[in-house]
Amino acid sequence: MDIYERLKQDHEKQRELGEKILQTQGASDERKALWHDYKVELEAHASAEEQTFYAELMSHPKASDQTRHSVSEHKDAADIVEELEEMDMSSPGWLTRFKQLKHDIEHHLDEEEDDVFSLSRELISDRKARQLAEAFNQRKPAPDPGRPHQRARRARQQGRALAQSTTLRTLRNGGVPDR
Repeated sequence: MDIYERLKQDHEKQRELGEKILQTQGASDERKALWHDYKVELEAHASAEEQTFYAELMSHPKASDQTRHSVSEHKDAADIVEELEEMDMSSPGWLTRFKQLKHDIEHHLDEEEDDVFSLSRELISDRKARQLAEAFNQRKPAPDPGRPHQRARRARQQGRALAQSTTLRTLRNGGVPDR
């Protein structure tokens, strides 16, 4: 399995969870459980993706703008998740904001699968794509029953630091990535 297939697996799970949440009402136990699963999945996926796939893409100058854009969309989604955490799940405002998050996530997933994957296939060898899938699987945090969202957030922050340090090294090298 390569990184594209692996990421698409997560994308399908995210789409499915988003749809299931829309079928729930109020602050039901079902909505709470699905919301928990959704936010953990988003955070864990973004973290592992930034540490592997986007860190690799950042080393290719042709992909740096698209990579920054995609990582920025991860941050925007994380900000909405935090807003939703502070809102009353039974309020109409929560559902409205959730629909915006779902829309933004699905836009990101579609853009990634159409544009980013197409560009990355030009830059990343098939062998490297398989290696990235293995690395992704090693980094994606498993849910921790006590504090899964904090663990995933910590991992995502570490991934951003890695991506930023890769970007800084590339900029210091005059736009030439370390190899």
